[in-house]
Amino acid sequence: MTRLDTSAGGPVRTTTKHRRRTIMIIAACWLCLNGVVLLLGSGHLPFRASSLAEPPTAQTLLRPNLMLLEVFGLMVVVRLMTRHRTVPDLAGRAPDRSRAARETFALLGYGVLAQLGGLVVGRSLGWHAFGFHLDGMVIRTGQPVVPAEAIGWSVYNLICYALIPLIIFRRRYSTTQLGLRSSDRRADLRLIVVILVLESAVQLLTASQSVLDLDPRQILLGAPLTFALCFAGTVAPTMIFVYAILLPRYLKLTGSLPATVALGGLTYAGLHVMDGWTNFATASDAVLSLLFAILFYGGPGMFKAYITIRTANAWTHVWAYHAIAPHTLLDTPMFVRIFGIR
Repeated sequence: MTRLDTSAGGPVRTTTKHRRRTIMIIAACWLCLNGVVLLLGSGHLPFRASSLAEPPTAQTLLRPNLMLLEVFGLMVVVRLMTRHRTVPDLAGRAPDRSRAARETFALLGYGVLAQLGGLVVGRSLGWHAFGFHLDGMVIRTGQPVVPAEAIGWSVYNLICYALIPLIIFRRRYSTTQLGLRSSDRRADLRLIVVILVLESAVQLLTASQSVLDLDPRQILLGAPLTFALCFAGTVAPTMIFVYAILLPRYLKLTGSLPATVALGGLTYAGLHVMDGWTNFATASDAVLSLLFAILFYGGPGMFKAYITIRTANAWTHVWAYHAIAPHTLLDTPMFVRIFGIR
């Protein structure tokens, strides 16, 4: 791991003590989040998903913590596979610190407005709020979703979180500066294949429902449909908004790989607070929804940040750890039901 001395304009090594301190702070915050959820959640969590609300709170918390352990395992694999590669100077692709700060806060503010816009647009059309996941994706809620809602969700997110930010930032920055071009395609491809195989195995072995439960015709029609809608609705928005634009600026501003990985996870989690399982009926419910979103999505968001930093390529997480596994593998049955594919 490296810390970038942005004032000097290049990467320099920091002490092991500094890295360990940062990691310990992150670990302590994670433990505190678990503790607060246990205290506020009492016996059961008030979420709109039976898989989260029915088990005791302590049992529900096992899932995101086990996911975090898997994330750490995958990070080790990424580290080993990239140990002979020159660590790309991702921070060097961001502008100077003052401009990076302005762009970061402006984009985060825009993201909040886009989230609120998704709430207004979705509800005004009689649907669910447009979060980064369509209602029922990954975490099943059992709430009905119609085909028009699925299409509207994907179009809204694609425009708001991918196309508009990309158009704005491409006026000043190249595809290389945005991490949209690989510096070593062969090495990236090897990494993608290994992570995809590992993550797919985990998803298929642990999921209660997956693409394997469908018949051949449903897979043939449903898998491409799921891939297309999820790519537009959450994969491309995640890649552009968080890992192409924000991540290099986080690294420029913090100069710390662990802190940048944590911020990537927090941002990714924050974009899911409007997902269908969350509950904002009371202040306590809202706090629990926010905290559990951090616990549930923080780990995957951190892995996406880590693999992006290790490759300086925002596409690697797309193919290794997002578009196919988990979404196409796990969400195809849901989209098959939505569109009535038989």
